[in-house]
Amino acid sequence: MTFTSRSSSFTWPRRIVCLTAETTEIAFALGAGNRVVGVSGYSLRPPEARKKPKVAAFTSIRMDKIRELQPDLILGFSDLQKDISRDLVGEGFNVFISNQRSLEEVGDAILAIGRLLGEEKKALQIHDQFFSELDTLAKETGTLGYSPRVYFEEWDDPLISGISWASEIIERLGGEDVFKEKSRGKTASERFVTSKEVVEANPEIILASWCGKKVGFEKIRSRPGWDTVDAVRNRRIYEIKSPDILAPGLSLLRGARQIAEIIKTATSYRLQAARE
Repeated sequence: MTFTSRSSSFTWPRRIVCLTAETTEIAFALGAGNRVVGVSGYSLRPPEARKKPKVAAFTSIRMDKIRELQPDLILGFSDLQKDISRDLVGEGFNVFISNQRSLEEVGDAILAIGRLLGEEKKALQIHDQFFSELDTLAKETGTLGYSPRVYFEEWDDPLISGISWASEIIERLGGEDVFKEKSRGKTASERFVTSKEVVEANPEIILASWCGKKVGFEKIRSRPGWDTVDAVRNRRIYEIKSPDILAPGLSLLRGARQIAEIIKTATSYRLQAARE
Protein backbone atom coordinates (compact mmCIF):
# COMPACT_ATOMS: atom_id res chain seq x y z
CA MET A 1 0.00 0.00 0.00
CA THR A 2 1.56 3.27 -1.04
CA PHE A 3 0.78 6.95 -1.46
CA THR A 4 2.88 8.88 -3.94
CA SER A 5 1.28 12.25 -3.17
CA ARG A 6 -1.83 13.66 -1.55
CA SER A 7 -3.51 14.06 -4.93
CA SER A 8 -2.46 10.76 -6.48
CA SER A 9 -4.61 7.63 -6.53
CA PHE A 10 -4.28 5.06 -3.78
CA THR A 11 -3.19 1.54 -4.65
CA TRP A 12 -5.30 -0.97 -2.76
CA PRO A 13 -3.53 -4.05 -1.38
CA ARG A 14 -2.80 -6.49 -4.17
CA ARG A 15 -0.96 -9.21 -2.22
CA ILE A 16 -2.68 -10.16 1.01
CA VAL A 17 -1.68 -12.70 3.65
CA CYS A 18 -4.36 -13.89 6.09
CA LEU A 19 -3.02 -15.30 9.35
CA THR A 20 -6.34 -16.69 10.58
CA ALA A 21 -9.42 -18.52 9.33
CA GLU A 22 -11.79 -15.62 9.95
CA THR A 23 -9.71 -13.08 8.04
CA THR A 24 -9.37 -15.53 5.15
CA GLU A 25 -13.10 -16.07 4.98
CA ILE A 26 -13.85 -12.34 5.13
CA ALA A 27 -11.30 -11.50 2.42
CA PHE A 28 -12.78 -14.09 0.07
CA ALA A 29 -16.34 -12.99 0.82
CA LEU A 30 -15.32 -9.47 -0.14
CA GLY A 31 -14.28 -10.76 -3.54
CA ALA A 32 -10.57 -10.36 -2.82
CA GLY A 33 -9.68 -14.05 -2.95
CA ASN A 34 -7.59 -13.53 -6.06
CA ARG A 35 -5.45 -11.11 -4.08
CA VAL A 36 -4.86 -13.50 -1.18
CA VAL A 37 -1.40 -15.04 -1.57
CA GLY A 38 -1.07 -16.86 1.76
CA VAL A 39 -3.34 -18.23 4.49
CA SER A 40 -3.39 -19.93 7.86
CA GLY A 41 -3.16 -23.70 7.95
CA TYR A 42 -6.48 -23.59 9.83
CA SER A 43 -8.31 -21.84 6.99
CA LEU A 44 -11.09 -24.13 5.77
CA ARG A 45 -13.48 -21.76 4.04
CA PRO A 46 -14.08 -21.19 1.27
CA PRO A 47 -12.66 -24.44 -0.17
CA GLU A 48 -10.52 -22.58 -2.70
CA ALA A 49 -8.63 -20.94 0.15
CA ARG A 50 -7.09 -24.32 0.93
CA LYS A 51 -5.17 -24.11 -2.34
CA LYS A 52 -3.25 -21.05 -1.18
CA PRO A 53 0.23 -21.36 0.38
CA LYS A 54 0.09 -22.05 4.13
CA VAL A 55 2.14 -19.50 6.03
CA ALA A 56 0.85 -19.62 9.61
CA ALA A 57 -0.63 -21.57 12.45
CA PHE A 58 -2.44 -19.49 15.03
CA THR A 59 0.52 -18.37 17.12
CA SER A 60 3.37 -19.12 14.73
CA ILE A 61 4.31 -18.11 11.20
CA ARG A 62 6.71 -19.07 8.43
CA MET A 63 8.56 -15.80 8.13
CA ASP A 64 10.68 -17.13 5.26
CA LYS A 65 7.57 -17.97 3.25
CA ILE A 66 5.95 -14.62 4.00
CA ARG A 67 9.08 -12.84 2.83
CA GLU A 68 8.91 -14.78 -0.43
CA LEU A 69 5.28 -13.83 -0.97
CA GLN A 70 5.99 -10.12 -0.41
CA PRO A 71 2.52 -9.16 0.83
CA ASP A 72 1.56 -5.51 0.98
CA LEU A 73 -1.02 -6.24 3.72
CA ILE A 74 -1.18 -8.91 6.42
CA LEU A 75 -4.46 -9.57 8.26
CA GLY A 76 -4.71 -11.31 11.62
CA PHE A 77 -6.91 -11.69 14.68
CA SER A 78 -6.45 -11.77 18.46
CA ASP A 79 -4.11 -10.40 21.07
CA LEU A 80 -2.52 -13.85 20.98
CA GLN A 81 -0.88 -12.74 17.74
CA LYS A 82 0.78 -9.70 19.28
CA ASP A 83 4.26 -11.24 19.09
CA ILE A 84 3.73 -12.31 15.48
CA SER A 85 2.51 -8.82 14.66
CA ARG A 86 5.57 -7.24 16.29
CA ASP A 87 7.91 -9.44 14.28
CA LEU A 88 6.12 -8.75 11.02
CA VAL A 89 6.09 -5.00 11.59
CA GLY A 90 9.79 -5.27 12.40
CA GLU A 91 10.24 -6.80 8.94
CA GLY A 92 8.55 -3.77 7.41
CA PHE A 93 5.17 -5.32 6.60
CA ASN A 94 1.81 -3.57 6.92
CA VAL A 95 -0.19 -5.48 9.53
CA PHE A 96 -3.80 -5.20 10.71
CA ILE A 97 -4.85 -7.23 13.75
CA SER A 98 -8.45 -7.14 14.92
CA ASN A 99 -9.38 -8.34 18.40
CA GLN A 100 -13.14 -8.85 18.31
CA ARG A 101 -14.88 -10.38 21.29
CA SER A 102 -18.54 -9.49 20.72
CA LEU A 103 -20.88 -9.83 17.75
CA GLU A 104 -20.82 -6.06 17.28
CA GLU A 105 -17.03 -6.19 17.10
CA VAL A 106 -17.24 -9.02 14.55
CA GLY A 107 -19.31 -6.67 12.43
CA ASP A 108 -16.76 -3.91 12.96
CA ALA A 109 -13.95 -6.25 11.82
CA ILE A 110 -15.84 -7.05 8.61
CA LEU A 111 -16.22 -3.35 7.87
CA ALA A 112 -12.62 -2.53 8.76
CA ILE A 113 -11.19 -5.23 6.51
CA GLY A 114 -13.54 -4.14 3.74
CA ARG A 115 -12.24 -0.59 3.96
CA LEU A 116 -8.64 -1.75 3.98
CA LEU A 117 -9.21 -3.78 0.83
CA GLY A 118 -11.15 -1.07 -0.98
CA GLU A 119 -14.39 -3.05 -0.76
CA GLU A 120 -16.40 -0.93 1.65
CA LYS A 121 -19.73 -1.27 -0.19
CA LYS A 122 -19.42 -5.06 -0.31
CA ALA A 123 -18.40 -5.11 3.36
CA LEU A 124 -21.55 -3.20 4.30
CA GLN A 125 -23.64 -5.77 2.42
CA ILE A 126 -21.90 -8.69 4.13
CA HIS A 127 -22.23 -6.98 7.52
CA ASP A 128 -25.97 -6.46 7.05
CA GLN A 129 -26.51 -10.00 5.73
CA PHE A 130 -24.67 -11.44 8.73
CA PHE A 131 -26.88 -9.68 11.27
CA SER A 132 -30.00 -10.20 9.17
CA GLU A 133 -29.55 -13.97 9.33
CA LEU A 134 -28.97 -13.81 13.07
CA ASP A 135 -32.20 -11.82 13.39
CA THR A 136 -34.07 -14.39 11.28
CA LEU A 137 -32.85 -17.22 13.48
CA ALA A 138 -33.80 -15.22 16.57
CA LYS A 139 -37.35 -14.76 15.27
CA GLU A 140 -37.65 -18.52 14.76
CA THR A 141 -36.63 -19.29 18.33
CA GLY A 142 -38.09 -16.19 20.00
CA THR A 143 -41.68 -17.44 19.79
CA LEU A 144 -41.04 -20.77 21.50
CA GLY A 145 -42.13 -19.46 24.89
CA TYR A 146 -39.27 -20.90 26.93
CA SER A 147 -35.59 -20.07 27.51
CA PRO A 148 -33.52 -23.19 28.28
CA ARG A 149 -30.47 -22.78 30.51
CA VAL A 150 -27.31 -23.30 28.46
CA TYR A 151 -23.71 -23.94 29.48
CA PHE A 152 -21.14 -23.35 26.76
CA GLU A 153 -17.83 -25.10 27.43
CA GLU A 154 -14.87 -23.73 25.49
CA TRP A 155 -12.27 -25.92 27.17
CA ASP A 156 -12.27 -28.89 29.51
CA ASP A 157 -9.12 -28.56 31.64
CA PRO A 158 -9.52 -26.11 33.23
CA LEU A 159 -13.19 -25.59 32.54
CA ILE A 160 -13.68 -22.42 30.50
CA SER A 161 -17.12 -21.03 29.77
CA GLY A 162 -18.13 -19.29 26.56
CA ILE A 163 -16.66 -16.08 25.19
CA SER A 164 -18.88 -13.06 24.51
CA TRP A 165 -19.90 -13.86 20.95
CA ALA A 166 -20.94 -17.42 21.88
CA SER A 167 -22.91 -16.13 24.86
CA GLU A 168 -24.58 -13.47 22.73
CA ILE A 169 -25.63 -16.01 20.11
CA ILE A 170 -27.15 -18.24 22.80
CA GLU A 171 -29.07 -15.31 24.29
CA ARG A 172 -30.19 -13.98 20.88
CA LEU A 173 -31.58 -17.38 20.01
CA GLY A 174 -33.68 -17.65 23.13
CA GLY A 175 -31.35 -19.50 25.46
CA GLU A 176 -30.12 -18.38 28.87
CA ASP A 177 -26.34 -18.50 29.20
CA VAL A 178 -25.77 -19.65 32.78
CA PHE A 179 -22.40 -17.86 32.84
CA LYS A 180 -23.38 -14.75 30.94
CA GLU A 181 -21.50 -12.45 33.32
CA LYS A 182 -18.26 -14.37 32.89
CA SER A 183 -18.55 -14.17 29.09
CA ARG A 184 -17.59 -10.50 29.24
CA GLY A 185 -14.11 -11.42 30.45
CA LYS A 186 -11.40 -10.40 28.01
CA THR A 187 -9.09 -13.27 28.93
CA ALA A 188 -9.74 -16.98 29.23
CA SER A 189 -8.78 -16.93 32.92
CA GLU A 190 -11.71 -14.60 33.59
CA ARG A 191 -14.04 -17.28 32.23
CA PHE A 192 -12.79 -20.17 34.35
CA VAL A 193 -15.59 -22.04 36.11
CA THR A 194 -15.58 -24.86 38.62
CA SER A 195 -17.34 -28.17 38.28
CA LYS A 196 -19.40 -27.23 41.33
CA GLU A 197 -20.56 -24.00 39.69
CA VAL A 198 -21.79 -25.88 36.63
CA VAL A 199 -23.67 -28.41 38.76
CA GLU A 200 -25.29 -25.62 40.75
CA ALA A 201 -26.28 -23.77 37.55
CA ASN A 202 -27.94 -27.00 36.37
CA PRO A 203 -27.96 -26.27 32.61
CA GLU A 204 -30.56 -27.98 30.46
CA ILE A 205 -28.23 -27.87 27.45
CA ILE A 206 -24.46 -28.25 27.32
CA LEU A 207 -22.73 -26.95 24.20
CA ALA A 208 -19.07 -27.92 23.98
CA SER A 209 -16.40 -26.77 21.57
CA TRP A 210 -12.89 -27.72 22.61
CA CYS A 211 -10.59 -25.79 20.32
CA GLY A 212 -8.35 -28.16 18.40
CA LYS A 213 -9.69 -31.43 19.78
CA LYS A 214 -12.78 -33.58 19.71
CA VAL A 215 -15.27 -33.23 22.55
CA GLY A 216 -15.30 -36.16 24.97
CA PHE A 217 -18.96 -36.78 25.72
CA GLU A 218 -18.29 -39.60 28.16
CA LYS A 219 -15.71 -37.46 29.95
CA ILE A 220 -18.37 -34.79 30.48
CA ARG A 221 -21.00 -37.28 31.64
CA SER A 222 -18.65 -38.97 34.10
CA ARG A 223 -17.60 -35.83 35.96
CA PRO A 224 -18.37 -36.18 39.68
CA GLY A 225 -21.81 -34.84 40.51
CA TRP A 226 -22.74 -34.11 36.91
CA ASP A 227 -25.21 -37.01 36.82
CA THR A 228 -27.66 -34.63 38.54
CA VAL A 229 -27.38 -31.99 35.81
CA ASP A 230 -30.46 -31.83 33.57
CA ALA A 231 -28.40 -31.71 30.37
CA VAL A 232 -26.56 -34.88 31.36
CA ARG A 233 -29.64 -36.74 32.61
CA ASN A 234 -31.52 -35.94 29.38
CA ARG A 235 -28.48 -36.49 27.16
CA ARG A 236 -28.55 -32.96 25.81
CA ILE A 237 -24.81 -32.50 25.33
CA TYR A 238 -23.83 -31.25 21.90
CA GLU A 239 -20.57 -30.52 20.12
CA ILE A 240 -20.27 -27.40 17.99
CA LYS A 241 -17.14 -27.74 15.87
CA SER A 242 -14.53 -25.09 16.61
CA PRO A 243 -14.49 -23.61 13.07
CA ASP A 244 -18.24 -23.00 13.41
CA ILE A 245 -18.25 -21.13 16.73
CA LEU A 246 -14.75 -20.21 17.92
CA ALA A 247 -13.62 -18.31 14.81
CA PRO A 248 -15.29 -14.87 15.15
CA GLY A 249 -16.14 -14.22 11.55
CA LEU A 250 -18.74 -15.27 9.03
CA SER A 251 -18.65 -18.93 10.07
CA LEU A 252 -20.41 -17.98 13.30
CA LEU A 253 -23.60 -18.26 11.29
CA ARG A 254 -22.94 -21.99 10.92
CA GLY A 255 -22.71 -22.35 14.67
CA ALA A 256 -25.77 -20.16 15.19
CA ARG A 257 -27.86 -22.36 12.91
CA GLN A 258 -26.87 -25.44 14.89
CA ILE A 259 -27.57 -23.75 18.22
CA ALA A 260 -30.98 -22.59 16.98
CA GLU A 261 -31.96 -26.17 16.13
CA ILE A 262 -30.69 -27.45 19.48
CA ILE A 263 -32.69 -24.82 21.37
CA LYS A 264 -35.81 -25.61 19.32
CA THR A 265 -35.50 -29.31 20.11
CA ALA A 266 -34.85 -28.80 23.82
CA THR A 267 -37.70 -26.32 24.14
CA SER A 268 -40.12 -28.61 22.34
CA TYR A 269 -39.14 -31.45 24.69
CA ARG A 270 -39.62 -29.24 27.75
CA LEU A 271 -43.01 -27.91 26.70
CA GLN A 272 -44.25 -31.39 25.81
CA ALA A 273 -43.10 -32.73 29.18
CA ALA A 274 -44.90 -29.86 30.93
CA ARG A 275 -48.16 -30.68 29.13
CA GLU A 276 -47.89 -34.29 30.20
